Amino acid sequence: MKLNKYISAIAITLLMGAFTSCSDYLDKAPENSVPEQSVDFTNISNMYQPVSGVYARIRTGAMHWVVWPLSIVRDDDVWSGRVDDQQSLVDFGNYKYDNGFWGLNEMWNQYYGIIKVANAALESLDSYGKNITASSDLAKKNAYAGEVKFLRAYVYYRLTQAFGPVTILKSNSQTDLTRSSVETVYKYILDDLQFTIDNTPKLRPNEMEHMGAVSAYSAMMLAAKVYLNMGEYAKVESLTDQIISSGKFQLYPDFYEAFKIPGKLSNESLFECQTTDFGLGSGDMVDADVWFVFQGPANDGDISGWGFIGLYKSFRDWAKQRGETVRYTTSFLEAGTTTPSGDVIRPLQNPTQTDCWNGKAYTPFNELTPGRTKYGANNNIRVFRYADVLLMNAEAKVRLGKNGDQPFNLVRARAKMPAITNVTIDQILDERRMELCCEWGERYNDLVRTGKAESVLGPKGWTKDKTYYPIPFDQLTSNPDLAKTPISE
Repeated sequence: MKLNKYISAIAITLLMGAFTSCSDYLDKAPENSVPEQSVDFTNISNMYQPVSGVYARIRTGAMHWVVWPLSIVRDDDVWSGRVDDQQSLVDFGNYKYDNGFWGLNEMWNQYYGIIKVANAALESLDSYGKNITASSDLAKKNAYAGEVKFLRAYVYYRLTQAFGPVTILKSNSQTDLTRSSVETVYKYILDDLQFTIDNTPKLRPNEMEHMGAVSAYSAMMLAAKVYLNMGEYAKVESLTDQIISSGKFQLYPDFYEAFKIPGKLSNESLFECQTTDFGLGSGDMVDADVWFVFQGPANDGDISGWGFIGLYKSFRDWAKQRGETVRYTTSFLEAGTTTPSGDVIRPLQNPTQTDCWNGKAYTPFNELTPGRTKYGANNNIRVFRYADVLLMNAEAKVRLGKNGDQPFNLVRARAKMPAITNVTIDQILDERRMELCCEWGERYNDLVRTGKAESVLGPKGWTKDKTYYPIPFDQLTSNPDLAKTPISE
């Protein structure tokens, strides 16, 4: 595949700027800022460059290694994996929050850094738009803006998951940083997503002009996730029905390989963060830094990493009792075992570390490009999958008094699990727990949105006031508006 088809690699050098991860999220220029006098906005052929810059910031910012554990350790099934390093990540998984933790501030800065880049990209697209005369170019400009608005909506969605009420930064020059209520942020997200739905092609990401770019269906899925949190099940059903009835998406037949090199940008993918080593055994790569390495097992040899992200034994026992085989083998990378791909994971050496790591982040050595040894090199990070669409559709149908067996059992069949008739909400939530484990805090979100968090997480110290992380101390110090009561519109 040619370089210009990798959306995460286009014009990265041109689009890099002065943004640094540890600085205040309003003080630095967005990453894709290019001095306006050096940009020829009459050259419509360059119109995708600012869009590519947003994808690049998703890859470098949203996939920052410390953002990942903060996104998933509040699940009752997952912990940081180590008590000998980054103790705060262990504490956060036990609902002992410290707003002075550097990683919390990093998460905030990275997400708002992406929003700033997205805002700047939309301004650049408007500047190109002023020079457009052909209706086809205008449609393309609007489609590109739809991609950017999806990415911005995605980041706001993650911000609300982490922090609840957050600031809507409508302009990079905005000075009033008063936060908005979650409901108001949801409305803003849905407005962006509607634009994406109306203006981007109804294609799979792997069918897009720029391979792997988000599409109208990606936006429908994210909108469905927002509506699921809002309890608007008829809208969840409608949106997921549209994705399903399109006939464009299928579950990747091999669950094990779905998260590995063969499953990159499969027909199951609605959004993933792309990387590439360009098929070369040496030289620079476009990757997500240490997202994979961070959660690689504490091991000898090539299949090894930092040893973070552990799966509790109680969760693994629950999976065994359910009769899980395919998803067990894929999801749990256990110490003292040999993977189906032939990689040996040594027995546990350090009792302060987990004995089971995230198998969905595992790329077998025999799938790496010859010459590459970096854990996870050339693999993509899966974000939104069709399996989630099917399970949301099943849940919406059941909550509306309908039968959700068909979409539900498609997911189970792929995992070689027996079909269930007249499926219940609790069974769907259990299926989500297994199918989506270690994926973006889905389990925690499900427990909170269904009111089950208190009974399930309460024994570990969760209370309702621990639903969201606190605003980082550095942000409160720099921006007093953040301490104000969030506004509703």
